[in-house]
Amino acid sequence: GERLRGVVSDGQGGTLPWVARPAPSLARNGTVKLGEPLDLLNGADLTGWHVQHAQIKNGWTVVDGVLTNVEPGNNLVTDETFTDFELSVEFRYPKGSNSGIYLRGRYEVQIEDNYLMEADSHYIGGVYGYLTPSVNAAKPAGEWQQIKIRLVGRVVTVELNGERIIDRQSIPGITGGALDSDEGAPGPLMLQGDHGPVEFRNIILTPITTST
Repeated sequence: GERLRGVVSDGQGGTLPWVARPAPSLARNGTVKLGEPLDLLNGADLTGWHVQHAQIKNGWTVVDGVLTNVEPGNNLVTDETFTDFELSVEFRYPKGSNSGIYLRGRYEVQIEDNYLMEADSHYIGGVYGYLTPSVNAAKPAGEWQQIKIRLVGRVVTVELNGERIIDRQSIPGITGGALDSDEGAPGPLMLQGDHGPVEFRNIILTPITTST
């Protein structure tokens, strides 16, 4: 039918079963309607969030109202899941640091110190490995920056520091580090914290519904 099943070697003498099926189109038709904005940070603690790996120390904390990854090593995931939305986030990192925002836990929009470098899908504002920004609009490390993202089905628009850098492009599939590959299901936001120190504030998500 529409499924493939098989096994692969795990490199240690064992095998791992897998199941593959066609990716959903995620096409949306009709009128887009914005819901009520949700502030995903309460400014005091990590309520509404949990770490991805319970066995790894949590380096995330809230310092003076700012979500801070003081000891890199774990990713931070929202308890709530989302489908289509607009997202506005402010972030700051020190020189040479690296992070990312996973939309629905599956598509990474890169956050990295790439100031003055040529735009690339693996650099700041890109959908990792798939979509390259039209321009590198990054500020120098140490400055607060803002990214705005609209995701409707597979179609994403990204604005960095007031400049639209990806305009209604289709994300073909999950990126590395995705929580799962169930693209048709709602998913959480995930903030990458296993690469380097980073700070976030004003994480505002506005749900989107599509009506015919």
